[in-house]
Amino acid sequence: MLFIKIGYALAVLGAVLLTIALNMVQAVNIPLYISLPIALSLLLIPAYYHLKRNMVRYTLTDSKIEIDYGLIARTTRNIPLVKIQDVTVSASIFQRILGFGDVVVDNASEIGGTTILHNINNPRQYSDLILREMRDRH
Repeated sequence: MLFIKIGYALAVLGAVLLTIALNMVQAVNIPLYISLPIALSLLLIPAYYHLKRNMVRYTLTDSKIEIDYGLIARTTRNIPLVKIQDVTVSASIFQRILGFGDVVVDNASEIGGTTILHNINNPRQYSDLILREMRDRH
């Protein structure tokens, strides 16, 4: 949520600076009712990421990991804990500085594969929680 707030603050600051810059250009003379909507369109950038973030929800139960995604139509993907083979934490330098990262879940389903839980706050805690639930199931 911190990044969303920072994104909105930067978009508002950018909109104000763009409005001032467009009004200072004397050669073009863009009216305020045109420059203001153009500048406010910068708010669409953090709004997109905010919406994208809210379209995915991860839930750990005692028997599975549920991944819900979608805006209007929702899809739920279930990964049974008994099918999980490995849990890895991956974080770039930027993610490590800010205290978040990705939790990579390797599972032994029919199609196999890896599921990545993106941008999780304190990913080690959640990785350990998944591993603890897996151990308790066996």
